Amino acid sequence: MSATWDPKDYANNSGGQQVWAEELIARLALDGSEAILDVGCGDGRMTAVLAGRVPEGRVVGIDSSAEMIEFAAGEFRDRAPQLSFAQIDAGAISFEDEFDLIYSNAALHHVRDHVPVVAGIARALRSGGRTMLSFGGRGNVAEVSAAVRSLMDEAGWSAYFAGEVFAYNFFGPEDYAVWLADAGLEPLRVELVPKDMVLSREKFVAWLRTTWMRYTQCVPEERREEFVDALAARYLEACPVDSAGLVHSKMVRLEVEARKA
Repeated sequence: MSATWDPKDYANNSGGQQVWAEELIARLALDGSEAILDVGCGDGRMTAVLAGRVPEGRVVGIDSSAEMIEFAAGEFRDRAPQLSFAQIDAGAISFEDEFDLIYSNAALHHVRDHVPVVAGIARALRSGGRTMLSFGGRGNVAEVSAAVRSLMDEAGWSAYFAGEVFAYNFFGPEDYAVWLADAGLEPLRVELVPKDMVLSREKFVAWLRTTWMRYTQCVPEERREEFVDALAARYLEACPVDSAGLVHSKMVRLEVEARKA
């Protein structure tokens, strides 16, 4: 099933992704003249931040979602002449020797096959160019996934999940070591990094609705909010809120820094 993104909903409920994106950008050591490709740019907010860091360079944000690209272009394209957006799937990157940096945050776990992604990144990088990629890695959101699977098996919901449901791919460093080598990229750091996403219960429910669409959109629209509420309740049975009433979700990011020789 192909999921349909709601850009406004995502923009309002992606605070965790934004914080981690800002952490990545702070580590980039940009000189202001780089050409940057943002893979899976989503609502474009962090792509615009990147553009602000390279006033003498350029930034291209790509995403497979037409809805996201339309939103990003409408919100941010006119804010910086060095910024542009295009609807391109991560597995079909066709640029050649154009970018000094390829950046991606919280996007690539939505892609089934990473081999063409890595190959496209390698082609798009200039000699000496580098990557800064961060996405869900092995062990990510294990408790949420368990809650989803248990709900999918329940009478009343199981009929909506009779076919194959592809949701996310969570790989490890050993997977990427092979793919980087095959693409001719030199690994600089490939590491699983634990994270704790902390949200209010309201924001946690919104996050489930916003980013778990490959499951939630299997359910008819008239029952979708009911399913999201049931999923949140199932998760909180296993992982109760803390003393401040906040919900914790254990995340694991796979961070990939590599260079084109």
